[in-house]
Amino acid sequence: MRAIRRFTVRPVLPPALQPLGVLALNLRWSWHPETQDVFDEVDSDLWESTGHDPVRLLGAVGRARLEELATDEGFLARLKVASDDLDAYLTGDRWYQHRVAAGSATTEAGPVAIGYFSPEFGITAVLPQYSGGLGILAGDHLKAASDLGVPIVGVGLLYRHGYFKQALSRDGWQQETYPVLDPDGLPISLLREPDGSRATISIAMPGGPDLLARIWVASVGRVPLLMLDTDVEGNPDHYIDVTDRLYGGNSEHRLRQEMLLGVGGVRALRAYSRITGAPEPEVFHTNEGHAGFLGIERIRELTVAEGGPGLDFDTALEVSRASTVFTTHTPVPAGIDRFPQTLVEQYFGESGATPGVPIDRVLALGAEDYEDGDPSVFNMAVMGFRLAQRANGVSVLHGQVSRGMFNGLWPAFDEAEVPIGSITNGVHAPTWVAREIIELAEAEGADADTDDTDPFFNAVDRVSGAQVWSVKRRLRERLVLDARRRLRRSWENRGSAKAELAWIDGALDPDVLTIGFARRVPSYKRLTLMLRDPARLKALLLDPERPIQLVIAGKSHPADDGGKKLIQEMVKFADDPEVRHRIVFLPNYDIAMALPLYPGCDVWLNNPLRPYEACGTSGMKAALNGGLNLSILDGWWDEWYDGENGWAIPSADGLDDPERRDDLEASALYDLIENEVAPRFYDVDHEGVPTRWVEMLRHTLKSLGPKVLASRMVRDYTLKLYAPAASNARRLNNDFEGARSLADWKQRVKSLWPEVKVEHVESSGVGDAPEVGDVMSVRAFVALGSLTPDDVEVQLVHGKTNGEDELSETRIDTLTVAESYDGGRHRLDGEVTLDHSGAFGYTVRIIPRHDLLVSDAELGVVAMA
Repeated sequence: MRAIRRFTVRPVLPPALQPLGVLALNLRWSWHPETQDVFDEVDSDLWESTGHDPVRLLGAVGRARLEELATDEGFLARLKVASDDLDAYLTGDRWYQHRVAAGSATTEAGPVAIGYFSPEFGITAVLPQYSGGLGILAGDHLKAASDLGVPIVGVGLLYRHGYFKQALSRDGWQQETYPVLDPDGLPISLLREPDGSRATISIAMPGGPDLLARIWVASVGRVPLLMLDTDVEGNPDHYIDVTDRLYGGNSEHRLRQEMLLGVGGVRALRAYSRITGAPEPEVFHTNEGHAGFLGIERIRELTVAEGGPGLDFDTALEVSRASTVFTTHTPVPAGIDRFPQTLVEQYFGESGATPGVPIDRVLALGAEDYEDGDPSVFNMAVMGFRLAQRANGVSVLHGQVSRGMFNGLWPAFDEAEVPIGSITNGVHAPTWVAREIIELAEAEGADADTDDTDPFFNAVDRVSGAQVWSVKRRLRERLVLDARRRLRRSWENRGSAKAELAWIDGALDPDVLTIGFARRVPSYKRLTLMLRDPARLKALLLDPERPIQLVIAGKSHPADDGGKKLIQEMVKFADDPEVRHRIVFLPNYDIAMALPLYPGCDVWLNNPLRPYEACGTSGMKAALNGGLNLSILDGWWDEWYDGENGWAIPSADGLDDPERRDDLEASALYDLIENEVAPRFYDVDHEGVPTRWVEMLRHTLKSLGPKVLASRMVRDYTLKLYAPAASNARRLNNDFEGARSLADWKQRVKSLWPEVKVEHVESSGVGDAPEVGDVMSVRAFVALGSLTPDDVEVQLVHGKTNGEDELSETRIDTLTVAESYDGGRHRLDGEVTLDHSGAFGYTVRIIPRHDLLVSDAELGVVAMA
């Protein structure tokens, strides 16, 4: 029979053990080994069987054991050390407080708080609110912000089923299950009003009633993470299901989720600040377009909300834009959420989520009103760019790709000038680096808990090759044992009898070159590229002198049958008795699997279709554990591969024939493994140490270690985006006069721009045979109509030219007003020194100019000669 209701009864700890409950509810334990040691000491077997979940552990441990621990002086002393350490971590000043919070003589104070919105957060396997890279990245962002003291507040949703659990059928087809998560059994707590009642937010829905959501809080070290949950009494069933699972349902379901995340998330932040006294965010970070509706809610607050300042729409838009950062994560249009405009109109009309905000203005923010756009859809990424003054991709290459994808929003400007920058992702080392590697460096005097990372990674030079190789073998052995456990469970779930599975005891080998491949399984990541020539792959796996072994994992989206077929193809190959001891597919890839996987691999394989990998961070985690990357030059690897820290798989991205391209790139992959990777791994000295391999490993840690850290990433966001956004926002928010002035100026410039022209340009100072070092003088005669020279900047743009007179490698010099004439006409002068030989060209253009604009392209208008 089935229960009509379920809940979790939390244990009552003896007074002496109360700090255990505090430690369990702060997720810092997930990246702090010393705290994990305390829970392991409570009951080592339970710690393992509960999947290293302290809340489940404390709920399962017997009363007698708790009473025993409450009188164990040694345990209580270790508990106190862990508790005191957490207190110091939560209250002490860190990088942000020392370097950013108060500002300096040249910079303003940093924001007092930042709201970070994401549809998923991957903090720990025991809080399964993530599906893949976006969620893991968001989780690492919060953890690094906590370590640095950056005052971020995370905002997301609490999904009742999380993401699915993956299993395999007998014939290797992916099967999904959706276990129900009991929030009371998770390391989170309800946000409550001062009177003890639960805090809720509500959103008006078309046709009523309002959608209600309660607010759960997870403590990610110093960072609170607010998660909205619609499983609330009073909600009809179809509202309760809004937070049922990640990335499920139809378009309307997804729109409701994103409305809850954006609109509801802002309201949750306001409730959290009101109840706890925490400062209101000065900056809002939209992590991908899913949370874009937060900008509409902020405009509602500023325009029509009761008690608000009552600004007009354009002024409110400037206030909101100045303090908003938008990060795009996808390099393919298919990865962007697009909704029918009629659906958005239904949910954001007068009786919808943000009543009083004109629906025509809302629809215009997401309109694809550019060449090749679809006028019937509402594009969440387009809205994200229009609602944020600062935007970025997640690697240098992805920034370039994004500028090409979204050039249509700024059609008057060259692709290179599209205002989308890049901050390359990073990973949280305390989470992902094996404890043994940290201890190896610390034994050489390195400090893992410091802002200066270089000494930590340089410590690898002081460790002997034998020590390094001994640690890597231990980590490889741990992976092998974990993989065998998972493999046995998978085969049993697929219907095999235990008597058939003796072979698993010999599956994988801790002394064989181990290559890892684990990620989501969309087609562009090419899970099965390694299977293009099965005979050649078998030869590599079974080489009698230099064998390789492959550990593979990944989930396909439940609706992606194409991805499931790729998994099935891989599983069928791995099932072959001839090779199954050398290649395994492990189902249900998650954080718990990843923790031993990255350290245990010698090589991390990544072979996407270039340039469709926005960044990719799994290879970063492998690198921090002394793994060498073997990858297509895409995402972050395109940026930081230096020829010595791994291998680059040659790509054939110019080919039109995808089959031919796959064949060429697979062949290049086989060649690299056979001729470079395996020989270097097995070329050992008299101590059994592959000295050339270890030197590559050392170089990898030194060259990539400081770059791939989430702490570097969060510092970049703070200094390049958050702090400047807060500065601009403060200039606009002073009685909102700055915002009104900027909004009025923009409207005036746009309305008068048709009058702006470059009428004539002339140059002098260079003859028929100009030479390097000559100085060219330029005069530009321009008509500004009713605008003044203070409203614009007249620029001399110069650089190299090709056969079509297109400029490249351009530089920009500002021309200065020399004379002004009647009728809004002006002459501006400048000069340029010819500092390189070859083809040279120039032009003159006029752009709008204002101190509060972030880029030349912000208004999207330009007048060219």
